[in-house]
Amino acid sequence: MSGRDGRLGVGVIGAGRVGPVLAAALAGAGHALTGITSGSDDDRVEAILPGLPVLTADEVVRRSELVVIAVPHDQLSALVTGLAGVGAWQPGQLVLHTDAAYGARVLDPAARLGAIPLAIHPAIAFTGTSSIDLRQLAQAYAAVTAPAPVLPIAQALAVELGCEPVVVAEDDRAAYAEAIATATEFSRSIVRQSSEMLARVGVDNPGGYLSALVRSSVDQALVEGSGHRTLDDDATIDG
Repeated sequence: MSGRDGRLGVGVIGAGRVGPVLAAALAGAGHALTGITSGSDDDRVEAILPGLPVLTADEVVRRSELVVIAVPHDQLSALVTGLAGVGAWQPGQLVLHTDAAYGARVLDPAARLGAIPLAIHPAIAFTGTSSIDLRQLAQAYAAVTAPAPVLPIAQALAVELGCEPVVVAEDDRAAYAEAIATATEFSRSIVRQSSEMLARVGVDNPGGYLSALVRSSVDQALVEGSGHRTLDDDATIDG
């Protein structure tokens, strides 16, 4: 852990849509970035994080007090275990992953070497465009899971990302991930289907046409899902 001012040296493993944006958010909260691994679009990462060193995963770990792991679900466990196998994790180092389906236990190989395991999943659909995603983070919630003694650290980091933290128990992470996947995949599927139908009847910009309707319908569904009634409970989209 660094400094009395709470600043951390932050390194990121994973240069897809999520990792660079979270790095930018943490830098905006006052932390110092140490490096990021290479990804499929290094030019985009350079645009978001100009001048940040591109390092190997073990070098990111070696240089950092907080390691953010933002890799695909099927890579996370093997990555953490592999870095433990070469002795990369350090005592007192914070290790944070962003996978919805895993809690902190997937980081056990790092924890056994003295690292502090944290799971934080910001509940947004990342676009990879920092201006859009940082704005979304500022309006979002984040699921946090960690051992009880360090849960406040996870909550504080979620706040620094711009999110409101919500604690999700370790054993509930799979159900949480299913809920997130259901919402995102169903929404995308329905919008694609509706757009194709509108295109077939001659609507030139079906996505733009649906935008206000979909947003207002989702807002209404969210109100209903929270158990609150609106001023016009019987209103429908066609009056």
